[in-house]
Amino acid sequence: MKQTIFGGILGILLISGGCAFADTKIKSQEETLKDDPYALMELFGVVYQEIKKEYIDEPTDKKLIESAINGMLTSLDPHSSYMTQEDFDDLEAQSKGEFGGLGMEVTSDKGFVRVVSPIDDTPAFKAGIQAGDFITHIDGEAVVGLSLQDAVKKMRGTPGTTVKLKISRAQKEPFDIKLTRAMIVPEPVKFEAKEDVGYVRISSFNEKTVEKLHEAVFKLTKDIGKENLKGFVIDVRNNPGGLLDSAIGVVDTFLAKGEIVSTRSRNPAEAIRVSAKTPDMTDGKPLVVLINEGSASASEIVAGALQDHKRAVIVGLKSFGKGSVQTVKPIPGFGGLKMTIAKYYTPSGRSIQAKGIDPDIVVPRAKLEEEPVIEGFGERDLHGALAAEEKTTQKEKKK
Repeated sequence: MKQTIFGGILGILLISGGCAFADTKIKSQEETLKDDPYALMELFGVVYQEIKKEYIDEPTDKKLIESAINGMLTSLDPHSSYMTQEDFDDLEAQSKGEFGGLGMEVTSDKGFVRVVSPIDDTPAFKAGIQAGDFITHIDGEAVVGLSLQDAVKKMRGTPGTTVKLKISRAQKEPFDIKLTRAMIVPEPVKFEAKEDVGYVRISSFNEKTVEKLHEAVFKLTKDIGKENLKGFVIDVRNNPGGLLDSAIGVVDTFLAKGEIVSTRSRNPAEAIRVSAKTPDMTDGKPLVVLINEGSASASEIVAGALQDHKRAVIVGLKSFGKGSVQTVKPIPGFGGLKMTIAKYYTPSGRSIQAKGIDPDIVVPRAKLEEEPVIEGFGERDLHGALAAEEKTTQKEKKK
């Protein structure tokens, strides 16, 4: 026993005496790794071999490599990720407006799945799932430790089958919801005449949205009568976004001229500005755009552009604040990469990222009585989200 204690103390003394040398050596290694990608790849190889040799259950090469690639991307921001071929095919189906599942836009936040917004008339929407809800368990299995893609796969399935979700919601005890999966074929645009006002609900931005919007504007103008029509209400509340081209087309429907949106990447030479190309389909009729904390991405491009041009009055609650641009690059035979490559800016130069769009008129959520606004849910609250820009642009200074 004495020898063991003495050996332990001697070991501690030897380590303590070598601290300065070890610290210098560690710093030297860190500097080498920082500047030399080949040394970092060597580090990856060492870790890879150790896992293959020693890990209690032998993992497949496919699992290790795919997880490593996904780890690289998800460590950058919440919207970058690696997609398997199955994930890639699902994303293509969503952009076309048809996919199977529960019908909600979700993101990863602090290890859990967080709801950005339910999609109109889907199982999630009908079950009362709300923007900001955390999904902590899927069929009794905790989502902590799962990638977002794996969690989404567990929620998808054959239409008609069921899935149980445990929901954590602010100011409520966690509760379970049982949902029946369905084929999600969202109607991106719905409309109706509200006496002398045209109401247009845009629930998603996919390949069909602009065409359906034009049909809605034409039909409402005809039904109400051009002389009697006082204006339009465009509702993008709880619209989680979608295709950039679709958002541009929506703004172009109501804007005769001027910039719609710009994107800026890390290379200034690659900045893109998009302007209106077609006449205002409504001939300048007044517009109101409804937004809330579930309005994200493409919805914010629409609200921001129409607000900056003073073409619409924005009413509701501050939007989500997703102002980053993702590109999807296919990797034939392996799936694809979804990667953040730029940020969106409104015509006046405002960055949407982690800030959102402030409404001109704030209208809190209400039922029979006003409900308190649950603060702390937006792009800025997601773990690893790109920071908001504090610098005022030249365009903003001139306003």
